[in-house]
Amino acid sequence: MATAADEDTREMPDAWRRHLHPRRDRPGPWPQARVDASAADEARALVDWARPRIEDVLALPGTTPALAEHGRAYLNGEADPLGAAVVAVVATSERNHVKYSEKDLFVDAWAAGHGVPFAACAFAWLSEIMADRRMGPEAPWIGVREAEPTDYYDGWWADEPPVRHLRSLLTAAHDDVYADAVERLARLRGTPSQKLVVSYLVPTRQDWVEEICSLQLGSLHGTALWMLPFFVGAPHQVAQLAPRLGSALADPGVVAALVDGAGPAAPVPLLTDVLDEGDIAPRFERTLLDHLAALPADEAFQALVDRAGRPLAPAAMSAASQRFPARALRLLAGAARKPKVAEPLRVHVRAHPELVEAMLPELPDGSRAAVEAIRAATVRVPDAPAEALPPLLVDPPWSRPRAKAKPVVIEDLSSPGTRSIVWEPGEQDEWMVDLHHLWRWVERLDWQIQVEKFTKGDLPGHMHPLFFVEGPDELVRPLLAGWEPPAPWDVAEWMRVVVSRFELDALDAAVFAARRDPANAGAVLLPYLSDEVARLMADWLVRLKQAGGTARTWFRRHGLTAVPALVPPALGKAGAERRGAEAALRFIAASYGAEAIVEAARIHGDKAADAIEALVSADPLGVLPAKMPVVGDWAEVRLLPQILLRDRAHALPDAAAQHVLTMLAMSKPGEVYAGVDVVRELCDRESLAEFGWALFRQWEAFGAPSKDGWALTQLGLTGDDETVRRLAPVIRAWPGDGGHNKAVTGLGVLAAIGTDVALMHLHGISQRVRFKGLKGRAQDKIAEVAAELELTAEQLADRLVPDFGLDADGGMALDYGPRRFTVGFDEQLKPYVSDENGTRRKALPKPGAKDDPDLASAAYKAFSTLKKDVRTVAADQLRRLETCMVTRRRWPLREFEELLAGHPLVRHIVRRLVWLACDGDGDGGKTTAFRVAEDGTFADADDDVLTLADSCEVGVAHPIDLDGSLGAWSEVFADYEILQPFPQLGRAVHRLADEAHDGGRLTCFEGLTVPVGKVLGLTSRGWERGAPQDAGVECWISRRLPGGRYVVIDLDPGIAVGAVDALPDQTLRAVALTKRPEQLWMGGGPTASFADLDPVTVSEILADLSPLS
Repeated sequence: MATAADEDTREMPDAWRRHLHPRRDRPGPWPQARVDASAADEARALVDWARPRIEDVLALPGTTPALAEHGRAYLNGEADPLGAAVVAVVATSERNHVKYSEKDLFVDAWAAGHGVPFAACAFAWLSEIMADRRMGPEAPWIGVREAEPTDYYDGWWADEPPVRHLRSLLTAAHDDVYADAVERLARLRGTPSQKLVVSYLVPTRQDWVEEICSLQLGSLHGTALWMLPFFVGAPHQVAQLAPRLGSALADPGVVAALVDGAGPAAPVPLLTDVLDEGDIAPRFERTLLDHLAALPADEAFQALVDRAGRPLAPAAMSAASQRFPARALRLLAGAARKPKVAEPLRVHVRAHPELVEAMLPELPDGSRAAVEAIRAATVRVPDAPAEALPPLLVDPPWSRPRAKAKPVVIEDLSSPGTRSIVWEPGEQDEWMVDLHHLWRWVERLDWQIQVEKFTKGDLPGHMHPLFFVEGPDELVRPLLAGWEPPAPWDVAEWMRVVVSRFELDALDAAVFAARRDPANAGAVLLPYLSDEVARLMADWLVRLKQAGGTARTWFRRHGLTAVPALVPPALGKAGAERRGAEAALRFIAASYGAEAIVEAARIHGDKAADAIEALVSADPLGVLPAKMPVVGDWAEVRLLPQILLRDRAHALPDAAAQHVLTMLAMSKPGEVYAGVDVVRELCDRESLAEFGWALFRQWEAFGAPSKDGWALTQLGLTGDDETVRRLAPVIRAWPGDGGHNKAVTGLGVLAAIGTDVALMHLHGISQRVRFKGLKGRAQDKIAEVAAELELTAEQLADRLVPDFGLDADGGMALDYGPRRFTVGFDEQLKPYVSDENGTRRKALPKPGAKDDPDLASAAYKAFSTLKKDVRTVAADQLRRLETCMVTRRRWPLREFEELLAGHPLVRHIVRRLVWLACDGDGDGGKTTAFRVAEDGTFADADDDVLTLADSCEVGVAHPIDLDGSLGAWSEVFADYEILQPFPQLGRAVHRLADEAHDGGRLTCFEGLTVPVGKVLGLTSRGWERGAPQDAGVECWISRRLPGGRYVVIDLDPGIAVGAVDALPDQTLRAVALTKRPEQLWMGGGPTASFADLDPVTVSEILADLSPLS
């Protein structure tokens, strides 16, 4: 057990010790330094080579005569340190040798020829000599002169390797040699730079160090200031040098030097001063906090406690607590009342019960009381005995030596030659996007000339998309063979058009594009089924993160038809290709079963089918990654809540919980270790979710290291609805903190949890989040989920509203025992409660003394959860139904009755709207307006019961639909005191002037100049800001209309991204109907007429734009 004394004398971390510079006044042990004879030979050879040039330079008028005299003396064989320095400066300037090499030639040459004291003196002279050369290609010499304070120079003497090597030689020298060096150097401390170098070389002379610390630091040579920390010997010296050490503290070597020289508490004031400066980069902040966490001093740990509220501090504090548990207990307990300290203390007490028991009597009264309160509140469930656990959690397969079974290899299995394309319904048309607006000048091209250019290789890469998207079929189709698509903009978009247009003829080109950029272009291969594509997807499945998602989609899409292409590599030689094919077959088997895989493999013969059967039928618990993951120290099981078994009377022992961590770490999205299902079946789901959430928070506290990203994805395996409620707001906030990638991964977690609540939150993010990139990725994820269920995104949204435990009538009974309350909802879906007399209460009362404690507590918690969940979904549902009214969405009668009118929550909105039933197509169809009465029946404006035909489609009525019956419906709703969730019956109706009806532009709004805030206000009505263009300016804003059209406003000067107030006024240059949002900005005109739109769509467009005028 660690004691305070042990922690105070803790050895310096190895990572720091490697950075220390040897010094004779510290114990070491230091590496033995030796003179490098080969370096000495190289230095002599360099001087011999440069000697003619050196003599010429010494003879120049610009050379100081005294320096020339000393240089010639050294060249003539005299042991002249100053002359040695002069010669070295000229020679290295000629060869530019040492400056760009870590091999210090002259230090070794001087030490070998004249001894280490001579080398030290020669080196001390280097800072005083200036190689003076003119600017220019050949840098002609002026001469060698004495350095002046105003000189800007960057001599090799200021580089770390040469001078550190020389200090190492001095540290290792005999006492008499070292004393001789010190005596000689005492005479070479004439300038600040010399004093700096000499103090670095012989830090034992602390009187010289004191002199350096008292100097004006501005007089020291800037490039050599790195030496300062490496000769300090007392805390007050550190404080004196502090102004020059701030940014250097990112280097662990600097902190290590300060600790080595002045003690573990010496760097603390410097570190905290820099931390508290304000706006520092997160990476630098994390480094400083990590330094504090490694220092064995109360001052360092207390500094972390004092900054516990900083986002990055918990990770450092946790690391320090693990290094110094006794110190952590003492100081955390002393600060238990401080914000953000209570939780680390609770975790620490739970993780170190023996230490707490030993130290508790010694703690001050207040600290002891805080620890005892935590112990009293911590109820640890007994560990389950080993015999009650499955072998997986007692002796898992990765804890034993792996059996080296020889894999079955069947050589010469031929690939089946599969080469086909399989489109989903409507997909090919969807991919055939009209990109003509990008090349409005295409009609002017002579295609024969373009073909000749392409054939000769002279067609520029940026023209290839145009060539294969727009070129005549008979000319460009033959040229697809051997084409390697370039990598210009949006390859995924235009390559889809090429695939849709040329299908199998474009396969090889699509594979080339996808191989080059799997993450962005991989999806163009989804329709293709071929041997090469199957193997490529198998490779992505096991090797790539983002493209692995594409691979999983591809295998789900093509299923068993992909098996024949995977069998040859799965039974081939060991290697990456085999591993990928094996993983792909197991992935398919998880959906279709082993038997179906074997039958699909039988095309290669019974022997191959038997081998594949052995592969996919093997115990999945024995399928382990080639390299087992290493769970980091941050994921210490003692810091996490217990995982309870289903009976909640026993918990997994720490060793078993550690195995659970390993399973989670080896699991990837779409490739989950089979043992996770064993754990989920064995354990209480709520406690497993708490364990997973605590693990995620611990990962975040340690700075969310990317190599341990499984701590986020594991929430998809351990999480429940409460996890979703906690995670969703974190996902929404991450992009604003530079965490876009984490947010996108979080969307996958919500989809993996897959409950109604999880999908509800995922859909909410796809509809309403301020970060455009995250919103788009959420929409993609919703589309993936919908595709798996064979639904459209709209149909999925209908099914994503949970019932929240409401009864068939849309209410909820809250039983307090002697009292009962009933839940209802207002027009905004805000829940309220009524007592047994039907009186609405302002709020649900808290359980009282006379209430049944269990019933009342459960009822109160249920209502609190209901309010929280409904608050999440209410605004989205109101907005969704209003949008459905505007976009003319229709539901088959059966779906309307089941998903809307019959839904326990949504029915509360449905009953407050007028609906339109349409029976028959086109203008000849019959329409009937109705409402849903309290008893669930349908009623007309005369309040007569209606029976609708099963063939009807139902939509939200717009006032235009109601025409002459609008007044009657308004009277009905007024009589019944029905408040509407959004404007419907009272909604303003707008119509175009006759002269604008047949055109495609709204000239009445063009030329208006409006505040940018009004333009941005359109986003609340479904308009979307344009993609940023040059200088980050959004030049248009658009709204998607039914039928794939857009109404677009071309803006001048446009909206500045991230600084909308920078361009406060916007002129509406054009307002028109187009096929693409960017069409006006690119110089195009309207491509549709308002006469093509139905009156409701026209009215809503005008309603959006009217506030701008």
